[in-house]
Amino acid sequence: MTQGPSPLTVPQAIRTRRSIRHYLPDPVPGRLLTELLDLALEAPSSWNVQARFVVVVSDDEGRAALARATGGQPHPQEAPLTLVFVAGSQAWREDLSDIYEQALRDGAWNERFVSGLSEATQDFQRDLEQRGLLREYAVKDAVISATYAMLAAASMGLASSPMNGWDEQQVKRVIGVEDRDDLHVAMLLPVGLPAETRAHPGRRPRSRQAFTGRYGHVDGGTR
Repeated sequence: MTQGPSPLTVPQAIRTRRSIRHYLPDPVPGRLLTELLDLALEAPSSWNVQARFVVVVSDDEGRAALARATGGQPHPQEAPLTLVFVAGSQAWREDLSDIYEQALRDGAWNERFVSGLSEATQDFQRDLEQRGLLREYAVKDAVISATYAMLAAASMGLASSPMNGWDEQQVKRVIGVEDRDDLHVAMLLPVGLPAETRAHPGRRPRSRQAFTGRYGHVDGGTR
């Protein structure tokens, strides 16, 4: 059996990834999709609540509906699948004992830490709720997960295109959560083999975008 190309390193994936709008119809092999999902879910999350979820949309009807929800953009329909990243702003209220038990089994946390973390998590989330920030913080976690998926896809030789222009209620209908006010669409990520090649459009110089200590302050280390 012929071996496929070696996966790209993280720096290679970052530097070679481009946002692709047109895709070949070839399906993403199941083993690659499984690995892609596993890597996306390795992303860190606030208090390890893991309040981010991924819905794989690969059927013809669902892909066409996502294309309509994005104003007729081609990539959700052309790509063999789109990953819809969902943020759960109320997940912290649910039973988190399985998260704590796994961390205890793996030796990552001890009982004292878990006890303190459980209380601190609730206090932190209640403070966010009072300030109207529950959705914002949940979406941040989901976007981190989407970024992991995007770079993992690039490392596997798959193309993707992060999308944030959509009608949220339409997307929620596609994935069956239109009646859930606690779930929010954070990112759409079409994934597949590219049917086009895109050149790097360039980036502004580091000295214009990265600063030291204060916004706008550039020293020799960031030039």
